[in-house]
Amino acid sequence: VQLQASGGGLVQPGGWLRLSCAASKRAILNYAWFRQAAGTAREFVAGINWNGGTTGYSESAKHRFTISRDNTTNATYLQMHSLKPEDTAVYYCAAERGILGTVPREIQGYDYWGLGTQVTVSS
Repeated sequence: VQLQASGGGLVQPGGWLRLSCAASKRAILNYAWFRQAAGTAREFVAGINWNGGTTGYSESAKHRFTISRDNTTNATYLQMHSLKPEDTAVYYCAAERGILGTVPREIQGYDYWGLGTQVTVSS
């Protein structure tokens, strides 16, 4: 399975962006978004399980970001609102096969990774 993330860009503080991630083929996948700012470790942002019944968010993403999925197009989305300069990072889409009832928050919980898309929040 290959993942292709898109939708990043430059946005002003308080603005919004919608990231998309498409899987190359149909499969039972659990998705997550991670991000990595310059000089820092990659961190979990949000995740959604295979049927959309369970989602999880980091504290910084909660109430501002929304993860969703469309199983008809093998895609997941991250809607981000009220963006802050500290949200600046490369955002990675990740996926793991299988029927999971929870959302793994560790990098090791995902076998498939996209190349990432840059999000820059700056005035």
